[in-house]
Amino acid sequence: MKNWRINFIFFTFLIFTILILYRLYSLQILKGEFYQAVTENSDEIPLKKERGEIFFSGLEPLAINKTYFFVYSLNQRIKDKEETAEKLSKILNLDKKFILEKLNSEKKYQIIKEELTKEEIENLKKEKIEGIFLESAIKRYYPQEKLASQVVGFLDKDSRGNYGIEEFYDQILREGGNLILTINYSLQFKAEEILEKASSDLKIKSGQIVVMDPYSGKILAMANFPNFNPNEYSKIANENFEIFKNKVTLETFEPGSVFKPITMAIGLNEKKITPETKFFDKGFFQIGGIKIQNYDGRSFGEVTMTNVLEKSINTGAVFVERQIPHSLFLEYIQKFGIFRKTGVDLPEVYSENKELKKGYEINFATASFGQGIEMTPLQLISAYSALINGGKLVKPYVVEKIITKEGTIEKKPELSENIISEETSNKIKSMLVSVVENGFGKRAKIPGYYVGGKTGTSQIPFSSLGMNQKGYSEQTWQTFVGFLPAFNPKFLILVKLDNPSAKTAEYSAAPIFKELAEFALHLYQVPQDYEVD
Repeated sequence: MKNWRINFIFFTFLIFTILILYRLYSLQILKGEFYQAVTENSDEIPLKKERGEIFFSGLEPLAINKTYFFVYSLNQRIKDKEETAEKLSKILNLDKKFILEKLNSEKKYQIIKEELTKEEIENLKKEKIEGIFLESAIKRYYPQEKLASQVVGFLDKDSRGNYGIEEFYDQILREGGNLILTINYSLQFKAEEILEKASSDLKIKSGQIVVMDPYSGKILAMANFPNFNPNEYSKIANENFEIFKNKVTLETFEPGSVFKPITMAIGLNEKKITPETKFFDKGFFQIGGIKIQNYDGRSFGEVTMTNVLEKSINTGAVFVERQIPHSLFLEYIQKFGIFRKTGVDLPEVYSENKELKKGYEINFATASFGQGIEMTPLQLISAYSALINGGKLVKPYVVEKIITKEGTIEKKPELSENIISEETSNKIKSMLVSVVENGFGKRAKIPGYYVGGKTGTSQIPFSSLGMNQKGYSEQTWQTFVGFLPAFNPKFLILVKLDNPSAKTAEYSAAPIFKELAEFALHLYQVPQDYEVD
């Protein structure tokens, strides 16, 4: 019995030793030249280590690893380069001159062609050309191509994550962690399809859509137009570098009247106004030598605060801001997250809004209706979450689960303390429902559901157009932020269009909101608020 155990241990050790020796022989003898040559030309090493993969919420693949075959040469082992180039040219359907340049290179190791077809692989195996070898490698592949391209980002030639999730979660992905997103594949597809259509119907330069759960901060869709194919990022890197930017998180803008509900909520929360508070609008406010007017120079006479939102009256927003100390107004804006990053798990920027903080009367006046104050679209929609969820600011996020060897980490919603009271939140929700029922948001109305929202049309500063000039251009940002079902919101949706051909957001962003919101309601099978006759 004792001898049996000794023999078993001996043979186990022997087999293990043979395996190690074979592995060393394979690495040092059979492939020794290959690894030596590759080391000398490290910029051409294919990705060998398995990177973690990325999936939509329904497990549709967004970024995966694809095994492929490539053919390479070890030039010092090729005797007849002319003949070799001739054979490879026929098998690989490549120009003979191109192949000869590779074979005559001073580099020992040269990749001749990547992603070979089955036929090419079989023919190379049959030919057994001296100095020419087949090898497999792992490559990052984006099966959805342009879909969610700015959200996912891409890997550069050194296998580093650039932009989006690939950049933000680079270390976790390098270590093999898989990511499952909060983003719904169908909703994302629809949002991008709508923006693509707007490029022809409304001649937009660019546009962004965000769909968020206002109670948790989950991003259900984050769409950009134009977008790109991450599989071919290198083809456009020198032509249009800006296309890689996710403008939802990496570009600020002045929101215009869509900011008015925030100003109104501050006034309500400080009990300086009520929805029924009356104000006489004469069409303008004079601050020093500057005249602030309503859109198209309109005047509305006696109006309530609800009317101010319905008719998007600039002077009404100025009136509300002037009831509040400027320092308190700034304090609230800080709490709404406008002066800092949202904390989203994506690369992001923010504006310190230094000009506003200088304390000039005119700056506070214009900021009250969303001009002269900057933020990203994500900061804006995040601020709206506090308006409609009972008063708490949510931290937006795009990754739901991180799956590693050690286990699964599931993200949990992060909410602030109350910025405004639940009472204020309920009031502002009702006022925004009135905007859709009776005001400039009518084109966002959906039969069977109560919808709340606000339009915003703001002039684009020359500086945002890359021009070294003060003041504002004739181009506009047109935005609609809406939510539904209004009194128990499942969706908070932001639509931002860059210089559409329509005159205002009432005719551009609001109808787009409606189309996407109807799709979301059907997709998630949300019951109606009331029956439609």
